[in-house]
Amino acid sequence: MTGPSRSGGSRARLERLARLGPRTDRGRLLLVLLLVAAVTAFTATVPLLRGFFDLRVYYGTVHTWAHHGGRIYDYRVPGTVYGFTYPPFAAVAMLPLALLGRAAAIAVSLLVNLAALTAVLWILAGPGRRRRGWYRCALCLCLLTLFEPLRDTFSFGQVNLVLLALVLVDCLLLTTGRGRWAGAGIGLAAAVKLTPVLFIGLLLLAGRRRAAALATAVAAAATGLAAWAAPAASRFYWTEALWDTGRVGRLDYVSNQSLQGVLARLGEPGRPLWASAVLLTLGVWAWRARRAAAAGDWPAAFALTGIAACLVSPVTWVHHLVWLLPSFAVLVRAGRPRIAGALYAVLCTSVVWLWSGDASGLGGFLGANAYVWVSLGLLFALPAGQPRADRPPLARSASATAPAPSPVRPATTAAGDQSESSSEAGAPAAATGAADGSAREGGRSPSSEPTGSTCPAAAKPQSSSARASSYTVSPPSA
Repeated sequence: MTGPSRSGGSRARLERLARLGPRTDRGRLLLVLLLVAAVTAFTATVPLLRGFFDLRVYYGTVHTWAHHGGRIYDYRVPGTVYGFTYPPFAAVAMLPLALLGRAAAIAVSLLVNLAALTAVLWILAGPGRRRRGWYRCALCLCLLTLFEPLRDTFSFGQVNLVLLALVLVDCLLLTTGRGRWAGAGIGLAAAVKLTPVLFIGLLLLAGRRRAAALATAVAAAATGLAAWAAPAASRFYWTEALWDTGRVGRLDYVSNQSLQGVLARLGEPGRPLWASAVLLTLGVWAWRARRAAAAGDWPAAFALTGIAACLVSPVTWVHHLVWLLPSFAVLVRAGRPRIAGALYAVLCTSVVWLWSGDASGLGGFLGANAYVWVSLGLLFALPAGQPRADRPPLARSASATAPAPSPVRPATTAAGDQSESSSEAGAPAAATGAADGSAREGGRSPSSEPTGSTCPAAAKPQSSSARASSYTVSPPSA
């Protein structure tokens, strides 16, 4: 079956599902209000709330540094051993928090994350974003509220959603052919946190040397600014803290949904085995991402890179998995909404926390690592590198020669702006569940534990007022 037929079938199924709901605006509004009430009740009673613990770390660090002359990596949240673990530029970027009170900082964190989520959804929606309507957008937001990594991002006051938005801006620039400034967002994100560094590798694999150079230059400039602002902290981070993975928490803790976490829970925390697994994963990523980029399928290439970054990182807490959001949009765009829905549902269940106390046995191996299995499945099977028949004709090279007109198939022409618009059709479909398409022949297609979630309360930071994420476990040396 051809690509357009699959996408057309997906669109038809989604239209049928949409017709199953209320037909009138009043009925749709009532359904949305009921869903909002259900989601509110769920989030208020089922998941453990994080008390903005990560934000408390950021806030206390910059206040101590700016107002009391303290050192960035010496700060600890009162009553805990947790402190700042990001590169020094992250502390520089968060300095505006020093001007705010705690309540104002929480409000700003919520607003910034909401703005970042809006940007992410706008980019993932692709060129068909204006056709979604308020009803589908409202349903999408209700579904997103159930997504555990997103819940934790807001509840912890985390920064991963902002970094994802910065990276996806570069994806949009490359997809739409406006790549002059592509790489700047990746470079800025990589200076705040190391996870996005792999996207520079994607640019190199794809032969986008200018974008890779720009990303590297931005990251280096931001890092240099931090070294000027906090030389001692920079020296400590890059020579000691970066190489000590034990500072961020126990590798075998169930929240660590990376390859290293799987091996640590199996009692195999040794580096040789982990390094081998990482090399194999990077090999699969490089092969698939390069093919996707060569086919002009930048959304899939970026989605694969986010998946691989989560897998190979020594520590990938559950809230880091917001990097998987683009892959669900790619699945919907490729006409596989059922698979997207099933995998998304797994990441809404908080199922891994059933094994928070004991991850031994076959059940523990399968259940405690459920999110890792989702990531691996996406890495190997995510639709990427659309076949030529599945790509919009106008998105192909401008040098392609148009076929001669014939009585059966008259020739068509397109203006330059149409070409740019059609190339944008490669952007991922919205997480609202509607696949994007463009005009084609034959039809349209488109205590010491770092984090916690839905698990029994215990004497740990995540189940008390001192809930934690990826933080310093042992104080830095003087």
